[in-house]
Amino acid sequence: MFELVNGMMNFMVSLFAAGSLHTAAPASADALPIPHQVPGGIALVNAGYGINPPKVTFNNQPVMVVRTDPQKPWTAIVGIPLSQKAGDATVKTGSRKTQIHISEQDYPEQHLTVSKNQVNPSKEELERINREAAQMNTIYKSFTPGKGWSPMAWPVAGPLSSQFGLRRFFNGEERNPHSGLDIAVPTGTPVMAPADGKVVLTGDFFFNGNAVFIDHGQGLISMFCHLSSIEVKEGETISAGDRLGLSGATGRATGPHLHWTISLNNARINPLLMLSPWQAPGIDDLTNTQPNGDES
Repeated sequence: MFELVNGMMNFMVSLFAAGSLHTAAPASADALPIPHQVPGGIALVNAGYGINPPKVTFNNQPVMVVRTDPQKPWTAIVGIPLSQKAGDATVKTGSRKTQIHISEQDYPEQHLTVSKNQVNPSKEELERINREAAQMNTIYKSFTPGKGWSPMAWPVAGPLSSQFGLRRFFNGEERNPHSGLDIAVPTGTPVMAPADGKVVLTGDFFFNGNAVFIDHGQGLISMFCHLSSIEVKEGETISAGDRLGLSGATGRATGPHLHWTISLNNARINPLLMLSPWQAPGIDDLTNTQPNGDES
C-alpha cells in the first residue's frame, strides 16, 4: 500500500506542477494498457496481421482491437470480469482460439455503514434499481466503431479512498465487489473526461447518484458517480480534459468523492491499468492493494 500511495503522491505533485489535466505528458504512440491477467484485469492478445481489424470475442462479447504500427500485428485488449474464475480461458479471433491463463487475485474486504434502505431497498426502490440496471447494462454491452483505447488521465486529483475489487460489506451484509476507484475530493471539485468520447447516458441513479457515462469506442465505457452536478448532455462529443460536472456525495455514499468505473467488453476492470504510462502505477502496486477509507 505504501508504494501505491507514494506513487499517487508523486503523480499529484507532477500534476499540480503541470497546472492541469490538459498538460499531462503524452504517452508514446505505441503505448498499450498494462496487462494484468487476473479477475478485473486485462489481457493483451496477438490478433494477427491483416489490412482490416479481425473480429475478436471473449465470453461472447466483442473485444477491442488496436494496431500501434502497420508493421505490427493487431492487438486485442481483453477486459477480464471480476467474476472470472482463475484458470485457462479462451479468446476467439475469427475461427482461431487463443488460451490465456487467469491468475487468482485475493482482493481485501471493506466494511461500510450506510442507511438501511441502501442495503435492503423497498419494493418500489427495487423496481427503480432494476430499471436503472437495465439502462446501464445496455451501455456496458454496447460496441461502437472507433479508435478505442488511448492512454487515460486521472479525472480528478486526490487520494484513493477505496481501491478496485474490494469485497464489500454494507451494514454487515456482503454485496457486489467494488468495481471502480474512489477518489476522495471535496464536493464541487471539477471532474474531467480522462479521454475522448461521447456522452451516452446521464441521470440520477439510486446507488450511483448523479452519474455520467462516456463511450470511448469499441466497448470501452467509463462511468463517473456521486456528482453534485452534471455539466454535459447525452449525445455530446467530448475531448480529454473537458469538464463533466462537479464531485459530490449523491446516491449511496458515506462522504464526498468521485467513483470512477471502467468497463471493457462488458467487464469492469481496474482503471489504474488504463492510465498513461506517465501516470500509471507499477504492477506491484496493483497486486498489493488494501482498503483505505469508507467511500461507496
